[in-house]
Amino acid sequence: MNRKLKVKIPVYLQILIGMCTGIMVGFIALSLNGQQFIIDWVKPFGQIFVRLLQLVAVPLVFVSLVKGVIGLTDISKFSKLGLKTVLVYIYTTIVAILVGVILVTTIKPGRFFDAGQTIVIEEKFSGTVNTVMEGKSNQDGPLSFLNEVVSNNIFSSLSDNRRMLQIIFFALLFGVAALSIGGKQIKPVLKLFDSLYSIILKMVEFIIRTAPYGVMALMAGLVVDTSGNLNLFGALAVYGLTVVIGLLFLLLVFYPLLFKLFTRIPIKRFLKEAYPLQLLAFSTSSSSAVIPVTMDVAQNKLGINKDVCSFVIPIGATINMDGTSCFQAISIIFIAQVLGLDLSFGQILIIILMTTLSSIGTPGVPGGSYVVMTMVLTAVGIPAQELALILGIDRPLDMLRTSVNVTGDLVIAAIVEPKIVDS
Repeated sequence: MNRKLKVKIPVYLQILIGMCTGIMVGFIALSLNGQQFIIDWVKPFGQIFVRLLQLVAVPLVFVSLVKGVIGLTDISKFSKLGLKTVLVYIYTTIVAILVGVILVTTIKPGRFFDAGQTIVIEEKFSGTVNTVMEGKSNQDGPLSFLNEVVSNNIFSSLSDNRRMLQIIFFALLFGVAALSIGGKQIKPVLKLFDSLYSIILKMVEFIIRTAPYGVMALMAGLVVDTSGNLNLFGALAVYGLTVVIGLLFLLLVFYPLLFKLFTRIPIKRFLKEAYPLQLLAFSTSSSSAVIPVTMDVAQNKLGINKDVCSFVIPIGATINMDGTSCFQAISIIFIAQVLGLDLSFGQILIIILMTTLSSIGTPGVPGGSYVVMTMVLTAVGIPAQELALILGIDRPLDMLRTSVNVTGDLVIAAIVEPKIVDS
């Protein structure tokens, strides 16, 4: 009996194939005057893919944040460890975002996109953008930004992706309140959120499986919308290079510098032992999947305290997303540049704050950042469907930023460890 050989194509290759196929379909449609067919029968599937990402954004961020905070049950035993760990994670995340903001505003990869096409796209989405921009301009006073954080009706906030800051604030408040109660009372809640988190991650997995088809439809629609202007793809190349520069800076400069300044472990030993872990993270694109390996390297190769590793590294896989945060900052501002939008200081501040907070809710699985990106884009007045601009080349960038995320977990575990041991 002959058995057919089944070859499983990795998702990232499927997405790349989908992108290339979509570009070819778009150009074929242009040559055959089939633009309307693409708009009517192909592009809607791409829009549905984006809507699916938006659909799970709110429940994913809310559930993962509550689960992460309630899961800090060991913080009573390691109160100093917990506080120091979270503060260092927040610090490195903010640095990563600032690196991204500085690079993208300096290089300006969006300027390589044809100005004429920028005007076309800007006019196309002007209604959505102007509505949000007007809403923000009417908020007077230095503390008006707080209105974006505190909600007077959480159910209203849960129904609007643009109010993600309010959802994040409520999730943190809910988690801290549950954590303060502690004991048996919150065990059912923790089990509930564990189950919900697993279910939502499975939903994300289902959605990501449709990514090749969604990306194909989005790219075909993009080619038709831009009339086949190739300048867009030149801009994408510069954008990708900008992201790579930012991630390599974190990986090769920022983390080694922190490690050398704040740990007792020789930097050569760190680089030698971290390299295989970075390659594994690069190949899996999942910081969660490599947690056992990260802990093994930290404990057995670098000699970091076992109790510290068991606390810091699993938490880091949830809340430490420096590579993802740097990437998101660059991507959002790049998309704004392509659309010809000049983001105000307040909007950039919103990007920094939301990216910092939402990085806590970004799942450590391939494609997890897509979901969070849609809500940050919406929050600063950028149509979420413009995510299509970067999805096609995201996979190699996703692989690299996962290596950055995992390296950060290892570095911070080493930074925190000697202080805890000495205390």
